[in-house]
Amino acid sequence: MFKTATIDGKHIAYTDNTIFLVEVGRGSKGAYKIRYKFVGDLRQAASYYASINVGNGYKKRLRMANSVNPRPLARQFST
Repeated sequence: MFKTATIDGKHIAYTDNTIFLVEVGRGSKGAYKIRYKFVGDLRQAASYYASINVGNGYKKRLRMANSVNPRPLARQFST
């Protein structure tokens, strides 16, 4: 059964098996590292993503791991 939601103006569909990744990185060319993984719970993933403070050159993103479209659902970085 599919569930739907809107994040940052993007409509997404997901199931109970969808993996959501919260990733954090540092610097403009630094790689992201997976900070936390949520299975099938977009609300909890979005809440955890929102609670991470971004400052001093850090960046964060929320994405679906097993997605056809690999672009992030939400992204934020400091300047």
